[in-house]
Amino acid sequence: MQAPIVEVMVVGTYHFGSPGLDVHNPKIDDVLTPQRQLELEALATALAEFDPTKIMLERVAKTPDLIDPRYGAFTPADLAESRDERVQIGYRAARRLGHGAVYAIDEQHYFPFDKLVAWAQATGAQARLDALMAKGAAAAKRIEELQNRTVPAALAEMNRAETIESDHGFYYEALGFGDTEQQPGVDLNAMWYLRNAKIFAKLQQAAVAGDRVLVIYGAGHNYWLGHFARMTPGYRSVEPVPYLEKAAAALR
Repeated sequence: MQAPIVEVMVVGTYHFGSPGLDVHNPKIDDVLTPQRQLELEALATALAEFDPTKIMLERVAKTPDLIDPRYGAFTPADLAESRDERVQIGYRAARRLGHGAVYAIDEQHYFPFDKLVAWAQATGAQARLDALMAKGAAAAKRIEELQNRTVPAALAEMNRAETIESDHGFYYEALGFGDTEQQPGVDLNAMWYLRNAKIFAKLQQAAVAGDRVLVIYGAGHNYWLGHFARMTPGYRSVEPVPYLEKAAAALR
C-alpha cells in the first residue's frame, strides 16, 4: 500500500516590511492599516480552507526539529505591531488553525551576485549588466503597482505561473555572464538552486506522509520550490491562486 502523499502549497509573497535585503526593494504600503488588516484576515480565512497540517516559513531554525522559536511568544497583539509577512500571514494562519508550532526552513548566504557584478565591470559588460538590472527594477516596480490592489489580489498575480516564469528569467539571462575562465552567472544560478534545494530538503525533514504543508516565502523562491513540490516522488503541488482569488473576491 502506497503511503499518503504530502501536499505542498507555496504562497510567494513580497516582503511586507521591505527590509532591503534584495537586489531591488520596492516601496510597500503599510500592512498595519485597518484596511490591510481586513485584507489579511480574508487571506487567512481562504488559506485555512486548504486545512494545512503544517505551516513553514522563511526563517532559519537552529534545532533539528526545525520549529520556529519565535512563534511560541506570538500573541494576536503582534498583528498590530509587526509588518513581517511571516507574522502577518504565517503566524496569523497558524493561530487561526490552532497550530502549536510553525516550522522555519530557510537557508541563507547562497546569492553570489557580487561576483557577477565584478565580472561585468572587469570585462566591459556593464551595459549588459545595466540592462539586466533594469529588468529586475521593472519587476520591483510591478510589485509597487500591485499595492493598488488588495493584498490577496496582489499575491494572486504574483503566484500565477506566467509571472513566476517571467520573474525567473532574470536568472537564466544571467547565465550569459561569463567566459572560458569564469562563469559568475552559472555560479549564481547554481547557488540559487542549491539554496532552494536545501529549503525543500528541510521541508521534507519536517513533513510526514499525509501532511498538507502551507509554505509562505518570498516570491523569488516560487519557481524552484514549486518545481520540487511537483517533481519529488511522494509530493504534490497545490495551486495557491484559487485560494488567493477567493480571498480577493470576498473583499469586493
